[in-house]
Amino acid sequence: GVSATTRGTQFSRGFKNHGPLHLSTYLTNFRVGDFVDIKASANVQAGMPFRYYHGRTGRVFTVTRRGVGVEVAKRVRQRMLNKRIYVRLEHVHPSRCREDFLKRVKHNTEARAAVAGKAGVKADFIQRVPTQPKLAHFVRAKKYAPEDLHAIPYELVA
Repeated sequence: GVSATTRGTQFSRGFKNHGPLHLSTYLTNFRVGDFVDIKASANVQAGMPFRYYHGRTGRVFTVTRRGVGVEVAKRVRQRMLNKRIYVRLEHVHPSRCREDFLKRVKHNTEARAAVAGKAGVKADFIQRVPTQPKLAHFVRAKKYAPEDLHAIPYELVA
């Protein structure tokens, strides 16, 4: 059936997390274009998403009284399809997937503004750079002499 293989793992509530949902679940405001994480809550069966969408991130395309419409990218064979599903509020959480990106954008605009007045200076330093290899250095063992490690021979005890 539709809820097959979800009983013990996917939709079940965590240890000591049973009982009614918090009021903040229902008071969260969602707007069109928001990123949301779909996480099925087992104590509300109505408006529960299909098990494939559990744990996926999508974008809100419509807001209704008790739920939201979420657009999720789904891989079907070789292509990505945008699937539109309607989910109740209990099964949706605001996503934190863009926090780092927005923080970086804010930092970059501030850095550009700081450099803007100076002539002949480019704001190239704001680009992300992968971690560089460590510099070469010598390892000195003043306190401890190097030890040779070798396997202990096996002795048969009779």
